[in-house]
Amino acid sequence: MTGQAEFHAALIDAERPAPAGLVNPFGGPAGKRFDVYRNNHAVSLTEALGEGFPVIRKLVGEEFFRAMAGVFLRAHPPDDPRLMLWGGRLPGFLRSFPPVAHLPYLPDIALLELGLRQSYHAADTEPLRLSGLDPEAVLQLRPRMAPASLVVRSAFPILDIWRANREPGAPKPGRAAQDVLVTRPDFDPAPHLLPEGGIAFARHLKGRTTLAEAMAGTMAEVPGADVSALLTLFVQTSALTLDPETP
Repeated sequence: MTGQAEFHAALIDAERPAPAGLVNPFGGPAGKRFDVYRNNHAVSLTEALGEGFPVIRKLVGEEFFRAMAGVFLRAHPPDDPRLMLWGGRLPGFLRSFPPVAHLPYLPDIALLELGLRQSYHAADTEPLRLSGLDPEAVLQLRPRMAPASLVVRSAFPILDIWRANREPGAPKPGRAAQDVLVTRPDFDPAPHLLPEGGIAFARHLKGRTTLAEAMAGTMAEVPGADVSALLTLFVQTSALTLDPETP
């Protein structure tokens, strides 16, 4: 193991000794100083993870979250110096983390929180506007999902759970499965409940097919989908955009 790799491994694993050859300003062993630095590093990573996944932290409790973050950071240390982007593997980690197996909705809540964060940092684009356009011209447009827009599918009421833990006075979560559309109409991302067929509609909006084809494809997949209502939701929340070269 190279010196850099050894240092990094010791930094994220409290069971490892301080890297060989590391000395304090007086030339002596730097074990105690390194322990302090390692602890501060772990605390910083834990805080960053908690800021990125506040509902997960609230659902499991502060003490458990800190212990879980310690396991997570050893399994998936940051590979990017921008800590606000760290934690992308948390949803998958939660799916295979035995201590939270009794909370099967937790990975999907993490996916929703990750989606909100990704939306916040996504590139800006001009939202699709339909006002003033002829209906036939609208159907020939080839819109795609904006970079700040995404969908999250779940078998659990994830939007209800998220709101109950983020919005004062939010109603108690129900039991029905919920798919969520995340968009960023202005500066802050927002989640929206996706009606039936919403996932299929989003999948068809890739910028390659016309809006008419996307609506027809959605109805073929989900006969009960109200594609007009879906289009209204996607447009009103600035979920769609057009490529500059799209005719």
